[in-house]
Amino acid sequence: MGTITKALKLLTHFSSDRGEIGLASFVRLSGGDKATVRRHLVELEQNGFLEQHPETRSYRLGPALLRLASVREKHFPIRAGITPIVDKMAAELGELVHASLLQGGVMSPVYHFDPLRHGLRVIFDENELLPLHATASGLAMMAFGPEGVVDIALSSDMPSYAPNTVIARSDVLHLLEQFRACGYSYSDQFFTKEIISFGMPFFGPDGEAIGTLAVPLPRSRLSDGLKSRILASLRHGCEAITHSCGGAIPTSLAETWEDLPISETSTHDEIS
Repeated sequence: MGTITKALKLLTHFSSDRGEIGLASFVRLSGGDKATVRRHLVELEQNGFLEQHPETRSYRLGPALLRLASVREKHFPIRAGITPIVDKMAAELGELVHASLLQGGVMSPVYHFDPLRHGLRVIFDENELLPLHATASGLAMMAFGPEGVVDIALSSDMPSYAPNTVIARSDVLHLLEQFRACGYSYSDQFFTKEIISFGMPFFGPDGEAIGTLAVPLPRSRLSDGLKSRILASLRHGCEAITHSCGGAIPTSLAETWEDLPISETSTHDEIS
């Protein structure tokens, strides 16, 4: 791991529950030595990626990230298109919905919304990168994504995260065949115990999958009716995001989706 990677990786320790991190905590979280971590933090602060609280001396994300995020959204708008669609899906389903983009060999969460209607909920950390082989998001990308994504995933370590994580190459490939045939992915305790999740891809202007939508929920809450509603909502949501990105659903996948349940209201029709 190079010096730049080690420094930037420190930023991944921030989350909605951890907005400020002190030097000692950075050392513990990163597993690095104190002098090296301090040097990385100083360099990140000097370049605006971090700033220090004047009293606690803890670090928080800096203004450079806001500037870069604004530039990215201006030239490659995606979050603005995703947000209202995810919000509406979550409100209609009463379940957490999240969108992620492909980032190398992982899925990077970009937005999520939980309507908080249930006492038993999925705890989602938007700062946690999602492995391709162990999440509905990642498996949907592997099944419907750009050429090479499957090879990237299978050539990397595929650790086990939960009771049913699939780590054998042949088993992963068999799952992908099933997902391509039905038009969506699922994970049943692949990443988190007692959590099941469904996922589908959305596409960019070049016709390649650039991200996924997923709906995770406790296994105890799943019913045939709710599953049908989730699949219909995912389909409409992915169609809507694809449309907002100027993309198109591949013909073969669109035909497969025609066999999925149809909801009474279309997220695509109401938002676009």
